[in-house]
Amino acid sequence: MASMALAAVDQTIVATAVPAIVRDLGSFSLFPWVIAAYMLTQAISTPVYGRLADLFGRKPMLLTGMSIFLAGSLFGGLAWSMPALIAARAVQGVGAGAIQSITQVLAGDLYPLEERGRISGLLSSVWGVSALVGPAVGGLLSEFASWRWIFLLNLPIGALACAIIVVWLRERVERRPARLDLLGIALLSTGVVTAMLGLQTAAPWPVVLGAALLCAFGWWERRVAEPLLPPWIWRERALLGSFLGSATVGMILVGPTVYLPTYAQGVLGAGAVAAGFALAVQSVGWPLTVSFSARLYLRYGFRDTALGGLSLVAVSVTMFALMTADSSLLYAGVCAFVNGCGLGLISVSTLVGAQATVGYAQRGVVTGGVVFFRIAGGALGAAVLAGVANATLAARLGGGASVDEAARALNGGSADGVRDALAAAVHNAFLAMGGIVVLGFLALLVIPRQHDRST
Repeated sequence: MASMALAAVDQTIVATAVPAIVRDLGSFSLFPWVIAAYMLTQAISTPVYGRLADLFGRKPMLLTGMSIFLAGSLFGGLAWSMPALIAARAVQGVGAGAIQSITQVLAGDLYPLEERGRISGLLSSVWGVSALVGPAVGGLLSEFASWRWIFLLNLPIGALACAIIVVWLRERVERRPARLDLLGIALLSTGVVTAMLGLQTAAPWPVVLGAALLCAFGWWERRVAEPLLPPWIWRERALLGSFLGSATVGMILVGPTVYLPTYAQGVLGAGAVAAGFALAVQSVGWPLTVSFSARLYLRYGFRDTALGGLSLVAVSVTMFALMTADSSLLYAGVCAFVNGCGLGLISVSTLVGAQATVGYAQRGVVTGGVVFFRIAGGALGAAVLAGVANATLAARLGGGASVDEAARALNGGSADGVRDALAAAVHNAFLAMGGIVVLGFLALLVIPRQHDRST
């Protein structure tokens, strides 16, 4: 939990420090890459760490990832320019890929199937607390101390986590000769980076090139002796459905995260803090349902539990789509809470269900796959929903208007026409989430009704 807190807080604490960072380093146009660099390198490194954890053990890989993350944090705290800060965030992302996946792998190693829901609830609670505490701490540090402490604060927390891992985490690893799939890592890395850059910038050719590189990666993995992602994982229906279900979680999660605060401030007239708390209750519902999920999946199976969670998400998406300019902030918070409850059930069912399909020797690569697909799904969802929202704004306002530009116009006191256009754009983005929910149901139906063959 101490390790995961580093990665969790780091995703929420930076946003509130944007003005202070830009004031010191300049280059506001480059700031989105502070976020994107972290996501890209995290997505790339997650499946790599999962495979390495199966080959060399969880403990050395987690400590390696923690060390890289802390090195990136120190680099970020000392950054002298915006490009240097972007590079530091990329290093942090490489380390966060280990933290995200291997902590979940350890939960599968250390606890039996009956307890994994409770343990996943405890781990998920870290994200809930981070969603509430991270923005507040970031704002306080940037206002009363220095934004650099946002990164430097990781060092004592990370040192404590590493000490706990070194002293108390014990594992027995059966060493065996193995060769690392370097070409596979290169193809996967360049393919993911290129495709995600294309999605982030809405440029078609990087997406096509990235897809070609990923196809080459799939071709290579069927021929190499020690593949990074073994081909057998795609032939197992439980794993395929879990991967696709995890991607659905990532795609849906990005909708409220990006558009609910914009709607709350730009359309409902709420302040930044109030809008942030309306979204934060999503992170309250998530660990709440995860904490009692074990009773559900042990009784009804992983697939039906995940489908129940997706049904809650469908209810929340309907509620989001019914929001109007006269809706209250409380209503928006309830929507986010229901959404978080549903996503919690899906996430734990797909993760624990995938782990229950394999044994110890394959648990790392499978867990890494689940986490990777959630991150990749988030990037894809962000691109799809942004395309829908920006197209709506362009139709309403003309030209190349975007959600960000409309929000800035509202902050400047523009006419009600901009407010109406922004409301329509976010409404259509929420409607697009409904289409993602339908795809999610089809994905989860791939999972067999019962597949808890191992512990």
